[in-house]
Amino acid sequence: MNAVLEVVSPGAMASLQDLGRPGLRRLGVPHAGALEGGWLRLANALAGNPENAPAVEFLAGGLWVRAGGLPLRLALAGHFSAEVVGSGERRRVDSWRSLTLAPGDSLRCGMPVVGRLGYLALAGIRLPQQFGSASTYVRAGLGGIDGRLLASGARLAGTPCDGGERVLRTPPPVDAAPIRVVMGPQDDYFDTPSLERFLSATYHVLPAADRMGMRLDGPVLRHRPEKGSEITSDATVPGSIQVPGQGLPIVLLADGQTAGGYPKIATVISADLPRLAVMAPGQPLRFAAVSVAAGELAARSREAALRALIAGIGPLEDARQIDAQALYAVNLVSGVVDAWAADGAAAVASAARRQE
Repeated sequence: MNAVLEVVSPGAMASLQDLGRPGLRRLGVPHAGALEGGWLRLANALAGNPENAPAVEFLAGGLWVRAGGLPLRLALAGHFSAEVVGSGERRRVDSWRSLTLAPGDSLRCGMPVVGRLGYLALAGIRLPQQFGSASTYVRAGLGGIDGRLLASGARLAGTPCDGGERVLRTPPPVDAAPIRVVMGPQDDYFDTPSLERFLSATYHVLPAADRMGMRLDGPVLRHRPEKGSEITSDATVPGSIQVPGQGLPIVLLADGQTAGGYPKIATVISADLPRLAVMAPGQPLRFAAVSVAAGELAARSREAALRALIAGIGPLEDARQIDAQALYAVNLVSGVVDAWAADGAAAVASAARRQE
């Protein structure tokens, strides 16, 4: 008997993704893979999988799964909570941890409270690869299960769980800093006021945002009349910011095409593209220009920070008990002083004088 995870309901755009298919764009094969590769790696580390193992990526919550066969281990990454139903009871679990489902137990993921994205990893998941990856790329029918989004009734094989649960004590912080870009390669297609607006104005994510790209709403960017709004099609990469004739930016994401005919005003650096890709419709963002060298340094810093997070994953002795470590890290009561300490005595005396 195997450990099997059944999809009861996939929610919105649930798919199987790993770290993608790098190095094949010259053949017309997009990178695909997780929109937030760092979160996928954290989910796999929590589940005890290799970092590049495939996991379920879902948008906007609603993913509902059930365990069959033997007990299995799942791990959750993203800013959301979930509900486990089994043995006649319901319990809420937070993300950034692993948990065990007994046969017949189900888990339903809630809406992300930050962004639009979450990951669910299955310990020991096994999937065939195409072009070196199990990532689902729907437009070409590659990867996943028959190259499609997950559907109700889909079944994923894993390994029976062993060992205790694991938790990420310090989740990744929410970073509201501007999205850093390297200008070009066709920034000369835009007039000077448009370039200044691009780097100073606030844009908002439009609902037209999927795995292929993200449309933004904000100030219109004007093309130079002598240049026009189209170019001879050339290469694009995830992070390319195209600006078609209507003047609003489109940021290409993991499933973005490999070539395009719109001028690219800038390219989002690899360290910040995941942060942009997880943004929900309506979220505001701003851009800031940096050098190529600064972008490379940011990529190394992001990798170092991710490695530190993975190294900080530890055991959770009892998933149902109160996490004392988390409580100790929060200042639950303020205004307490030690009257025996010099500064405490001064504070007590000051308070006494105010009461007089």
